[in-house]
Amino acid sequence: MFNVIGKPLPFRNQPKTVVTDDYAAIMQGMTRCKAKSIVIDDAGYLMTNQFMRGHSTKGAGSAIYGFYNNIGDSFWSLIEHAKTLPEDKIVYFIMHTDTDDFGNVKPKSIGKMLDEKVCIEGLFTIVLHCKYEDGKHIFRTQTDGLDVAKTPLEMFDSEEIDNDLKMVDDTIREYYNFNGGNEND
Repeated sequence: MFNVIGKPLPFRNQPKTVVTDDYAAIMQGMTRCKAKSIVIDDAGYLMTNQFMRGHSTKGAGSAIYGFYNNIGDSFWSLIEHAKTLPEDKIVYFIMHTDTDDFGNVKPKSIGKMLDEKVCIEGLFTIVLHCKYEDGKHIFRTQTDGLDVAKTPLEMFDSEEIDNDLKMVDDTIREYYNFNGGNEND
């Protein structure tokens, strides 16, 4: 697990984590990691931290445009790197969301490049949206028309499931037959 901002995680027993916001270190770690599931907690802060470290020193005009391009390129490259890993190695990008004036919810990013040119959620087959309803945290598996939640047909039995990443991981592995079983079993 990569912990981008180094804050304590919301678990009683803290999992082993690598605290870093260095893209190269995360990509190397993803490649070397023997675990089949990798979590990048607060992945959006990779962009935020890069922005905060450099926004006041980049000047104006084309320099600031290039700065935003670098932020977008770095995050896009991380997602592309995750696609090069073995298919049974699942990388979970945990991100905060942003809601526009019309109530539409999407992953929070920095700058327009990732939102307008790339569409972060479009790079993923599975996008879960965490919501807090009736005193309970849940994952939405399909869009409610305002968010970007999506999962393959029949992966989950419901549009709302428990906020349980282990159950999600088990379900994905079973759906894609990553556990080595025979498709016809």
